[in-house]
Amino acid sequence: MRSVDVVEDAFILCDAGRISAVGRMRDLDPLDGDVEELDGSGCAAIPGLVDCHTHAVFAGSRVEEFELRSGGATYEELHAAGGGILSTVRATRAAGEEGLADALALHRSWMLASGTTTFEAKSGYGLDRDTELAMLHVVREAGGSPTWLGAHAVPSEFADADAYLDFALAEVLPEAATIAEAADVFLERGAFDAAQARRYLEACREAGLRLRLHADQFTEAGGVPLAIELGAVSVDHLEATGPDGVRALAQSDVAAVLLPVAAQFLDRPMPPGRALVDEGAVVALATDFNPGSAFCESLPLVVALACTQMQTAPRGSPRRVHRERRTRPRPSGPGWASRAGLRGRHRPARRLRLALPGLPPRGKPRRQDHPWRHAHGIIGPCPVASSAAAARSSSATSTST
Repeated sequence: MRSVDVVEDAFILCDAGRISAVGRMRDLDPLDGDVEELDGSGCAAIPGLVDCHTHAVFAGSRVEEFELRSGGATYEELHAAGGGILSTVRATRAAGEEGLADALALHRSWMLASGTTTFEAKSGYGLDRDTELAMLHVVREAGGSPTWLGAHAVPSEFADADAYLDFALAEVLPEAATIAEAADVFLERGAFDAAQARRYLEACREAGLRLRLHADQFTEAGGVPLAIELGAVSVDHLEATGPDGVRALAQSDVAAVLLPVAAQFLDRPMPPGRALVDEGAVVALATDFNPGSAFCESLPLVVALACTQMQTAPRGSPRRVHRERRTRPRPSGPGWASRAGLRGRHRPARRLRLALPGLPPRGKPRRQDHPWRHAHGIIGPCPVASSAAAARSSSATSTST
């Protein structure tokens, strides 16, 4: 994780959206035919960033809660009073699929500007059949990896969590499993307990979905051992995870996805990133982009927080936002196998997912500096080349991972 290969004065040659060659400019043979060149002199061509935990499909705003939180209200108090997640549920249900698609397009443009070329996004702000399925459709149509977060909160029309799970597993899961690639649950005090999470996850696994968990954000409630037992792909948050949980994750194939923006915003302890790395756990970083506790789409900022607040090494941290979260082979949902292993590196035959931090969009002058750059490394205007719209050839200083 701490090894970064740097190729100076480099080129990346692309054809039909895939990388065909990488190397030093002096080794590039003359090219035949029409070649479009993008000059990235002085920049670093990094693999497009991978955001493996977002809630990027939502409507409405939670700005009024910021004042309440500034006055001392906690996340759990806001949730219990019908704010938080349930506030966004009301606005998201009212938006309709077209409105949600527009919202995701806006949020996706922000993510692209920060270098994110591959993203996961969850449902969980509908908590009914039609809105949950619409959210999954919107993510899939936008090229993201959709996760059914059907067990995010208990909507007000249900008496308790068990009654809601009866509905979700009978009425939503059968169709959600044909759209989503994974299922997720919020295992936490005030949401779903370990027994309820097990019921939900086992049903989703039986339907062919990969498993993820939100766990240990506020309390250690059994999320880590459950994730390991069920063979989950990841367990996310981990602000409250203690030494036993760290050691257990290090001895497993379950990835620890750390979300430092949420911890910072909610004034929570940071996840034990340094301890997880030292013990040898699989560690990934993500934004947790959402309207309430982490309104942030910038993975570069996440990397900076990981380095400064969790003491993860600067050379290792960027690697944790360059690769999709995969460990051992697992049953895959629609489309997952076609993406697995094809992103996160500049290598021939891989799809072009490229970010050039500091290079302005075409037609705009290059800025000499950016006020945020001194705060955290590679933030700033960050044009992204996707496989659908990539130039056939680009020349730049390349950071190869």
